[in-house]
Amino acid sequence: MSKALVCTCEDVTLEDFEKAVARGYKDMESVKRYTGFGTGVCQGKSCLGRAAQLLAELGKQPAEKLGPITPRPPFRPTPLASLASLDQVEDPPPLGIPPPINLPSSPYRPTEPLPARAKFVIIGGGIMGLALAYDLAKRGERDVVVLEKGYLCAGASGRNGGGVRMQWSTPTNIALARRSIELCKSFARELGVNIWLRQGGYLFLVRTDEGARRLERNVRLQNSLGVPTELISPDGARERVPQLSAKGIVAAAFNREDGVIFPWPFLWGYASGAQKLGARVETFTRVTGFQISQGQVRAVQTDRGAIACEQVVIAAGAWSPEVARLAEVKLPNEPHRHEILVTEPLKPFLNPLVSVLDSGLYFSQSMRGEIVGGMGDPHEPPGLEMGSTFGFLARFSKAILEQVPILGSVKVVRQWAGCYDVTPDNAPVLGRTPGLSNMIQLSGFVGHGFMMAPAISERTAAWLAGEPDELFEKFSLRRFAEGRLEKEDFIIG
Repeated sequence: MSKALVCTCEDVTLEDFEKAVARGYKDMESVKRYTGFGTGVCQGKSCLGRAAQLLAELGKQPAEKLGPITPRPPFRPTPLASLASLDQVEDPPPLGIPPPINLPSSPYRPTEPLPARAKFVIIGGGIMGLALAYDLAKRGERDVVVLEKGYLCAGASGRNGGGVRMQWSTPTNIALARRSIELCKSFARELGVNIWLRQGGYLFLVRTDEGARRLERNVRLQNSLGVPTELISPDGARERVPQLSAKGIVAAAFNREDGVIFPWPFLWGYASGAQKLGARVETFTRVTGFQISQGQVRAVQTDRGAIACEQVVIAAGAWSPEVARLAEVKLPNEPHRHEILVTEPLKPFLNPLVSVLDSGLYFSQSMRGEIVGGMGDPHEPPGLEMGSTFGFLARFSKAILEQVPILGSVKVVRQWAGCYDVTPDNAPVLGRTPGLSNMIQLSGFVGHGFMMAPAISERTAAWLAGEPDELFEKFSLRRFAEGRLEKEDFIIG
């Protein structure tokens, strides 16, 4: 009975639903991300009713409390070639793009009370907050509570392309990325969750002589630090991806040790690992304020009650400035929407993740065969916006078909968006907050927090345990007032 299919597109069974509910996922979006139901070609049209019925039965709650899954446009699979032509007409055909949205909400609410106090309260249940909770718990700090205002994977950590790379322009980021990839390799063994790490490499392409010089500088630095990046010609790029046109490309860089992982199990692994060691992960819990006295945060106020704390960590990604403002702390971070899409599955042909640095285009192929890719819009103003747009579909489709023309007939199945957490120097905000010594900042990763999280959380946990680390002075909030920026210029998008 438990092998009965619920979602035929994604081969999701009743047993998968049972496992999801047993792990505490009782709202539709969480179960969608845990099982994958509703992410196939039909976008949930054939399985949503059965999924709601099952979740109501297994979760022992009224069906009306579940809420629907968020629709992901286009509402019917559409070829890339058709989407590429959208910017050539004044009035694009109505493909069902919804109005702008913020985080999907859910009527589901946890019923257990929050603890009255905790040694560490971490605000943000993305990859940074969950990884830190795990690394703290692994060091014996079991009195840890993570607060997430939505479901796990609701923010940028569950909405990115899954890339992990060592190709950066500063020694610090190169070292952090190398350590993170080392930790990704041992993730399944240590936490018992397969994150589907595939080291097919990153292939960066540039269109200008200045871009070529930039690649050359970065390759020299990366090689000096033990990263085996190669500077290659456009023909060399085509050798690695024969389907590539390399139109307009003047130079490329390739590192075979870069790769891609699946974002959702990365979060699940850290969350379950932290919980097994005694930490608590509280979803659908919104922080509403802080109790502050004598330069210390005494308690975190939420819509489910207050938690007294010894240390509070703000790891809320693009929402970190909003949280910090509740304590009258100003962060320089700005949120910028980055959109992404996935196609129907194809026979595997693409090993590396490919990125055209000049346009911000990137794309890779998943282990199941889908093309997953995205790009930013440099003309879009900052804002906490996660809706989907026609403009992205047109720009991305046109850009990818210029480089891989054979993909024209491949259909886009769905699109979505997440927010980069951007700082003035494209470097993170870490360490203690001036005037609030027990408020720790852990944000501002400009789209690469996902790949840096294993190394950053490991070092943050050690630093909080008393081990000195220059990282938390180098990237402190004070640097902006002091004018000592830590510029990173190798950002996709």
